[in-house]
Amino acid sequence: MTKRIIGLTGGIATGKTTVTNYLASTYNLPILDADIYAREAVSLGSPVLDAIAKRYGQEILLADGNLHRQKLGEIIFNREDERNWLESLIHPYVRDRFVEAIIQCSSEILVLVVPLLFEAGMTDLVTEIWVVHCSQEQQLQRLMQRNHLNQQQAQVRINSQLSLAEKVARANIVLDNSSSLEVLLKQVDMAVKAPSVN
Repeated sequence: MTKRIIGLTGGIATGKTTVTNYLASTYNLPILDADIYAREAVSLGSPVLDAIAKRYGQEILLADGNLHRQKLGEIIFNREDERNWLESLIHPYVRDRFVEAIIQCSSEILVLVVPLLFEAGMTDLVTEIWVVHCSQEQQLQRLMQRNHLNQQQAQVRINSQLSLAEKVARANIVLDNSSSLEVLLKQVDMAVKAPSVN
């Protein structure tokens, strides 16, 4: 039987983590998370972190030598050229880690959580695409609350990604997170039980 590889994506603050946690706890599915690999890519002593420090100077680092994420965020969310530069270093690392993990995983169903699945050109790694979405107003409010951002800061982060409408149009399964948690999780149950789209 071919491996079923679910690419879970959506906009920032639309509820991907909620869905991921549920898939892990209820269905015991292995979860591979792009954000974890991206953090590894910029860990202390990594070539990517060295390149970042070389480009932006030592003030982009914390006192212990680790990346000052907030400062980097201020740069990359306001300048598309800088964001593209950074992603050109991180995305290949993340892809390599995914490929290794997919090969090693013996489970018949595997979940790749990739916020930038389309933007990073990683759709070829998965057999189906699930997009978590909610209304623009909900997304903005949730992001402001979660990351303690003002409206402008939150909107800049949302705008840095492919639009939710575009992601939804390219999805095999759309999970609507604009209602209650119970309604969302019922949709996840149905999606897991649905025959693989591949």
